[in-house]
Amino acid sequence: MLKNLNKYKVILASNSPRRKELLSGLGVDYEVRTLPDIKETYPGDLKAGNIPLYIAREKAEAYRGIINPDELIITADTIVWLDGEVLGKPIDREDALRMLRSLSGRTHQVFTGVCLTTTGWQRSFIAATEVRFAELSEEEITYYVDRYLPMDKAGSYGVQEWIGYIAVENISGSYFNIMGLPIQRLYQELKKI
Repeated sequence: MLKNLNKYKVILASNSPRRKELLSGLGVDYEVRTLPDIKETYPGDLKAGNIPLYIAREKAEAYRGIINPDELIITADTIVWLDGEVLGKPIDREDALRMLRSLSGRTHQVFTGVCLTTTGWQRSFIAATEVRFAELSEEEITYYVDRYLPMDKAGSYGVQEWIGYIAVENISGSYFNIMGLPIQRLYQELKKI
């Protein structure tokens, strides 16, 4: 479908199994290429969607000097935003429990920044999704953290897992954005190339 991409070797710069699954779902031929120790830090004055956008661009810059002219790099970063605070990946079990307690019975936003980069150009965008969680019991929160080990997930949860089945009351925006890659928007951006 995306024949315009035939002139590029598409590189997904992510080890995320969810991003791999979503990009594969588009039918795009790609390879995964990751660099070690890319920092995911950002200036303290950034807010909401500007945080993952900044990080996605920084990730892209790490590749810019080592990609070939026929390569297209896709970088992305996702955060959960609640009450002006970033809920990134938990540092340990207690942090995961804390995050899920704070999301219980509340509405939060999920922001993903995506950056498309070649040696000649760069495009980036932010996707936003609003998510409403039901009230969760301590037993449900502990069960999820101990069974699903969400240490690699922003906000300590995967919407496609058990917690998504029982907690998500309402979504406004892209479901796939919550998984870590707003695939419909990415498709639209890839069509423009």
